[in-house]
Amino acid sequence: MDERNAAHLAVVLAGLREHGLLLMADQRLPSVATLVAGAPVRGSWWGHPSGHAIYAVATRLEALPEVASAKLVSGKDTWIHRRLWPALVGVEAARQPWQLDDRSTLARQLLAVVARAGAARVGEIDELRHFGGRALGQAARELERALLVYGESVHTAAGAHAKRLRTWERWAEDAGIVEERRSAAEGQRQLEDALARLNERFGAHGRLPWPATQ
Repeated sequence: MDERNAAHLAVVLAGLREHGLLLMADQRLPSVATLVAGAPVRGSWWGHPSGHAIYAVATRLEALPEVASAKLVSGKDTWIHRRLWPALVGVEAARQPWQLDDRSTLARQLLAVVARAGAARVGEIDELRHFGGRALGQAARELERALLVYGESVHTAAGAHAKRLRTWERWAEDAGIVEERRSAAEGQRQLEDALARLNERFGAHGRLPWPATQ
């Protein structure tokens, strides 16, 4: 990483540590794209002049041990600081009705495979391979939006990118936070409080995927 992007990464990480939550891109809420570009990015950040820098910083951010990601705020990619991980896992591993209702048949099948194995690469599940990569990708995103799995991009031996899904229980074990996990209700309140502070400060209307408890 060059000196300029290293400086961007330092600013982004400081923002995440301060706020606890940081979106990948948003017009009002703090985001990686805004912090790197210096102003909110309209449209896709991929086409922005700072797009390469945004990608480089996000890739490095993802690898840091105090950072996790999920489609948490307004259905968007959201970075979560480690101090909120116990709350995150408490909510997402609870399998509440808002997570399970209205899931597609393929999403349910994919969830069952991940639950049995603890983790699976989407394109390497023999029993579901006949559905095709596009349909499986859509099912994986459906599970991620419902916060039923932890999704991440991994590099294959061939140098390509693949989607890996883990159960939240496996992810918590790998992250070493099993004993810190909050109850679903406590976790929801903690995350709602964090987002409410951001919404008030930045005049935003970010939302979480479950019915509000407040």
